[in-house]
Amino acid sequence: MKDKIFIFGGGILIILAIVGAAVFLSKGQDKATDISKDQIVASNGIHWHPKLNVYINGEKQEFENNIGLGAIHQPMHTHDEDFKDGVVHMEMSGVVTKDDTKLGNFFKIWGKEFNSTQIFDKKSGEDGQITMAVNGKENKDFENYQMRDGDKIEIRYE
Repeated sequence: MKDKIFIFGGGILIILAIVGAAVFLSKGQDKATDISKDQIVASNGIHWHPKLNVYINGEKQEFENNIGLGAIHQPMHTHDEDFKDGVVHMEMSGVVTKDDTKLGNFFKIWGKEFNSTQIFDKKSGEDGQITMAVNGKENKDFENYQMRDGDKIEIRYE
């Protein structure tokens, strides 16, 4: 009798393991199935290089070397050879959404503040205002701007 109960219990555990694995694997499906097509920028990854320059009261702010590189390789980062030129490397695989390409993501990875009212420790007010231009044209999307390959982004506080 104990053998029959053991086999029956073991069979139930195997069935539960199979069902659990199926549920777990189904949640790991390509995120494209959960995203509307108008939000997808690329379905096979991107490797883009926008340029970003930040000026505080006319003084260019230097990027740090290897922002986003370390134990975890972030999808937005800088490299030794071109960080001084403001090149942001966007290397993303699989499905890439509009949210993935937002400028604010780079600042989060960098650990710096940036939005429509603040750049680094400078806040818009009596001492200065934040402005942003993309490819020479004023842009008010700020942290929500969806970067593209070859963009020239300039943020100023003056």
